[in-house]
Amino acid sequence: MESLLCLLSKVETPVDRYKDSEDRKRIWHFPGHEFTLMIVWTKFLVEGEERVINGSPSGIFDLHLHKVDEEWSKDLPAIDYIIISDAHWFFRTIYLHDDTGVIGCVYCDTPNVTDYGVGFALGMAFRSALNYINRCENCKVRVTLVRTFSPAHFENGTWDSGGRCNRTRPLREREIKLRSNEWGLRRLQLEETEKANIEGKKKGKKFVALDVTRAMLMRPDGHPGEFWGNKWMKGYNDCVHWCLPGPIDVWNDFLLAVLRTQIA
Repeated sequence: MESLLCLLSKVETPVDRYKDSEDRKRIWHFPGHEFTLMIVWTKFLVEGEERVINGSPSGIFDLHLHKVDEEWSKDLPAIDYIIISDAHWFFRTIYLHDDTGVIGCVYCDTPNVTDYGVGFALGMAFRSALNYINRCENCKVRVTLVRTFSPAHFENGTWDSGGRCNRTRPLREREIKLRSNEWGLRRLQLEETEKANIEGKKKGKKFVALDVTRAMLMRPDGHPGEFWGNKWMKGYNDCVHWCLPGPIDVWNDFLLAVLRTQIA
């Protein structure tokens, strides 16, 4: 979002319309172009609560796959184009619920509870979100874009076990490793997007993928790494988020190309 805001600001300086106390919702208006840009932060797209154990956050979440997160869904009636992106928050212990109760989990070791894995949870969350947009009668969303999985590049460990991303050049085509988990999550997102688009055509709604996965797999050199500046997480490397300016700027080109094919 920051990259897109920076690009748009080169044409017109926006008016800062809204910022919540946690900087998780921002609204900018470009009066000369009658254009408003909004960002809404959500962990899982669907309702999710972190379990509190002995008065402290546990890092364990309960997800209600049949209920979308109102933090973003309540704004839908005012939106013409929406970009949905999510994935990395699903890599943690999660208990999955539908309207009948617990149906499974992710990264749990609980008797009589099936661990369905990240892909199942992610796919179901995207399905709920896209179905909600399709069913929304008072929404004017013309195009919904689903940004595919943006890969991390930890090497020699994970984020909490010394993993780093200190490469200084992009990978060559032959060096890309299409790891099954990353490519599998992308595939799930593409499948859910296509299903939603088939249904949406009946209502004049379009759903299309903003496919960034392969391009970003080539850029292990584009993360903040040890220079991310989080004073609360010293000693850890950020190999998930992207430097700005940097490889993430190409997403704007992808976005423009996709919108040109959809707005006719």
